[in-house]
Amino acid sequence: MTIFLEVIREIEKKWQKKWQEDNVFVGVIDKNKPKWFLTVSYPYATAPLHIGHSRTYGLGDIFARYKRQQGYNVLWPMGFHITGTPVLAVSWKIQNNDEEEWKKYREYISIYEKDTKRIEEVISSFTKPENVASYFAKKIIQDFLKMGYSLDTTRQFTTGDSEYNKFIEWQYIKLNNKNLITKGNHPILWCINDKNAVGEDDIQAGDELKVEVTEFVGIKFILENNSFLVAATLRPETIFGATNVWIHPDGLYNEISINDETWIISKEATMKLMEQNHKITIIRELKGKEILDKIVEVPITKSKIPVYPANFIDTDHATGIVYSVPGMLLMTMLL
Repeated sequence: MTIFLEVIREIEKKWQKKWQEDNVFVGVIDKNKPKWFLTVSYPYATAPLHIGHSRTYGLGDIFARYKRQQGYNVLWPMGFHITGTPVLAVSWKIQNNDEEEWKKYREYISIYEKDTKRIEEVISSFTKPENVASYFAKKIIQDFLKMGYSLDTTRQFTTGDSEYNKFIEWQYIKLNNKNLITKGNHPILWCINDKNAVGEDDIQAGDELKVEVTEFVGIKFILENNSFLVAATLRPETIFGATNVWIHPDGLYNEISINDETWIISKEATMKLMEQNHKITIIRELKGKEILDKIVEVPITKSKIPVYPANFIDTDHATGIVYSVPGMLLMTMLL
């Protein structure tokens, strides 16, 4: 079996070399043939290829070869995705000596480089984002050619090219002229460090975690002096059975002025509301223990319930304040 595989590899190398030397897949103007232009989802130039890329480009290769056999003059250039935050994120972590990132990229680069000193040099160069994209783009082409894909590697483009950017601008202009683009306020995934919108590919393990926007309903329990202890819930209809409010005794909370009202929410929740363009003035910072054993009034029912301590409260989740409802009541409401 081993000898057989070696023979197959040598045959592959022979013909892949021949294809490149003879420019078999290089697009040449031929007015006697109908044109066929092809691109597929181009890879982010931030890491070695994975099995998903072979699936995507394997399908593209099938189409390209099929259309050639049908008599089309096929042009299939190599494209790279280099814009957005993924490349910048890699560079930023390398710049800031993120140990996990350095470890990960040592493994990545060792696929291509065997000299330890060379590996360190390559990773050190990644402090400049363009070096990340440039290095992996070259390696990706080599790997694709080893797969035997019928790409025209003499023609390449990236999402950072001025021509490509103009093409995207043209698309938006066309869509806008057809009134297919609107502007408004929408909930999005947002990076609080870089102050920009992020997508699934921008988030570490985003394709695994399925990060999404979650909408909570704030329940304003009335404290003294017309201020509110604001709890968050996904089930606002359960307010009729509220028995008590929970708060982390050692958690940090803010008393804030918002929409001409005074709220008490966690310090993290304050920041999140600010990032959602709410105009907020922080009156003071306090520990959760300062609110314990107070009595609050439940909205709608006007019932009086206590505030109890709970170390299980995550102040970074929603408002950092929750309330309890008897399980039997929830079952009744669900029925």
